Amino acid sequence: MKKILVLSLVLLLFVSAFSLKAIMVTDTGGLGDKSFNDGTWNGLLRAEDELKVDIEYIISKEQTDYITNLTTAAKNGDVMLGVGFLMADALFNVAPQFPDKKFIGIDISPSEGQTVPNNLALYTFKEQDGTFLAGYIAAAMNKTGKLGYVGGIRIPPVMRLELGFRAGIKAYNQLHGTNIELISGYAGAFDAPAKGKQMAMAQYEQGADIVFHAAGGTGNGVIDASKEKGSQFLNVKADASLTTIIDEYFKAGRGYFSIGVDSDQDYLAPGYVLASAMKRVDNAAFEGIKSARSARRFQSGETILSLADGGVSLSPMKYTKGFVPNKVFAELSYLEKLIAEGTLVIPGTDEAFGTFDVSSVQFPF
Repeated sequence: MKKILVLSLVLLLFVSAFSLKAIMVTDTGGLGDKSFNDGTWNGLLRAEDELKVDIEYIISKEQTDYITNLTTAAKNGDVMLGVGFLMADALFNVAPQFPDKKFIGIDISPSEGQTVPNNLALYTFKEQDGTFLAGYIAAAMNKTGKLGYVGGIRIPPVMRLELGFRAGIKAYNQLHGTNIELISGYAGAFDAPAKGKQMAMAQYEQGADIVFHAAGGTGNGVIDASKEKGSQFLNVKADASLTTIIDEYFKAGRGYFSIGVDSDQDYLAPGYVLASAMKRVDNAAFEGIKSARSARRFQSGETILSLADGGVSLSPMKYTKGFVPNKVFAELSYLEKLIAEGTLVIPGTDEAFGTFDVSSVQFPF
């Protein structure tokens, strides 16, 4: 009996030693954005399920909440996750104040020459790799000669998303002799769906038939606009079945679409979201929490996730794959291979975009 009791106590102490409480601090988009914050939270939910980690979240309503919320989290948790580029200063401010706690920054990178605290791990992404594929497929499906883009706030990750999309269009133009143009605009917010819808509708009216958003919750309005515009064009009800949408699309020979971002947003408007350029913030959050369980595994500094290691990708296109010719997917697969092996480097700066040229690429089919 004593042996059983001692063993139980040892096991309890063992489990307690490895139990963690992870607290996510959202950016101003909050949970329910169906994008960046929700994607990161999915990583915490996975950690709760697979690693038996206790999880919580704190909503930031304003940017001025970041330091207070991160401090509160650090006083109550073991691993703190800060979400979004705009939280960088707050995270670098708070982390050194709690050297015995672990901090994880999702989509946060250090400034040039900035020292990263030993207890802070940063995960960033080569967003342009994934949005290049989205831009290429959008160009391939374009029927009007114009595409649209709605960004949230002009910050480096969002601008890289646009650059990748532009590069995909540029590549398609070079390889197919087309001259597809991009209409671009920024909403100045990640939590303004009404403005996102208004901007998307304006771009449709200017001739775009596919609009890509990189705008967090603002982008939900872009997706709403594609459903409204698309259903009106196909002359189907807003709640029409996917079968009806597909039938009418092929009868018309074209339609109106949006492209989602960060997570798989195709389900938000089946048949009207052509694809989503996914940034696997869920994987970053999970891996960060997993590494925090061991001092030897936790690595401070910046980890950049790319297409080659699954950090970015296109969505499976569950509802719209049948719209796209097989040749387009074959071309995408070949270009994806070139990106993964480093033969094709997608520009992440304006300067690199200016010299970006894929005219020498030859498809082996």
